[in-house]
Amino acid sequence: LLKRKGFETILAASGEEATAKLGEAPDVVILDIKMSGMDGHATLGKIKETHPDLPVIMLTGHGALPSAREALSEGAYDYLTKPCDIDLLAAKIRDAHFYSRKADEFEERRVMGVMVPLQEYTTLNGNATIREAVAALKESFSSKASTSRIMETGHRSILVMDEKNGIEGFLSIRDLLEMAMPPYLKAPKPSTADSIQYSPMFWKNMFSQTILANADTPIREVMSPPPPFIDGEASLMEAAYAMVIGNHRRLIVELSGSVGGVIREQDLFFAIERILRP
Repeated sequence: LLKRKGFETILAASGEEATAKLGEAPDVVILDIKMSGMDGHATLGKIKETHPDLPVIMLTGHGALPSAREALSEGAYDYLTKPCDIDLLAAKIRDAHFYSRKADEFEERRVMGVMVPLQEYTTLNGNATIREAVAALKESFSSKASTSRIMETGHRSILVMDEKNGIEGFLSIRDLLEMAMPPYLKAPKPSTADSIQYSPMFWKNMFSQTILANADTPIREVMSPPPPFIDGEASLMEAAYAMVIGNHRRLIVELSGSVGGVIREQDLFFAIERILRP
């Protein structure tokens, strides 16, 4: 999973093997607390003896949180509970490497440093049906792949692509709810109808009937327009400004003239958390 995220990985089956492989110069260590032989605390101590500036992220089960917090006082960069989401782990790895550099090298991240790469997003052609889109969205709510330590989930929205692999639009759950409403429910009521109250019989089975009637509708007929583009070299404040002023929850990131990824509200939230971290 980490290799698919673009990381080069060095694997070790034990604490003893991990300390032996420090000569391969890793940028970050991901260390399980519970291991046979030398446990995570002992391994962390050995790492800090020889590589005091090497950031270490500890992985622990929910029942061992006090042990993980203890690791912070022993010099760990941070800890995560297992199984942790691969996106969160990847973000922590990048953070650990980023903030392990000398203070005079510090520079605030750019949009490209926090975006979700395009290849990780669910995409469909605009001719795909609502039925196909719902199946794709449902899959994103469950783990794509998982181990006892990490898991991978989707992003719960779809980029709609045209025949030239350009972005044609965006499909979210809100778009599906908008589709489910008959046009007459969304139309303005005449002033004389403001006081009308619909009966339970009026609503009966309406949702199911509308969904079934639109199941084979192409998603380009119900999708939202693509969100605005922002340059990957733009600052995080530029992204925040574009989202707040334009009332957008996500932006398309452009890299060297082509689509590179998506930056979402939650990506900026993680940036806020990083800034406020002690």
